[in-house]
Amino acid sequence: MARIAISNMNCGGCAKGVTSTVKEADPSAQIEVDLDRKQIAVTGISSDSSSLIAALQAAGWKAEIVAA
Repeated sequence: MARIAISNMNCGGCAKGVTSTVKEADPSAQIEVDLDRKQIAVTGISSDSSSLIAALQAAGWKAEIVAA
């Protein structure tokens, strides 16, 4: 599982955009959104989390891995 902070995810529309971006990068990913913490938890990924970070950042999201 990867936990990713997305500092500019502020609303349900943002959450949909983030989810869509992750699904485009890795269709097998399952995403749980926590808007209050501005984080997502991603499981079932077939690639490494750094490629998800790169995809999110390319789409304009301020994303970084959260330390466990």
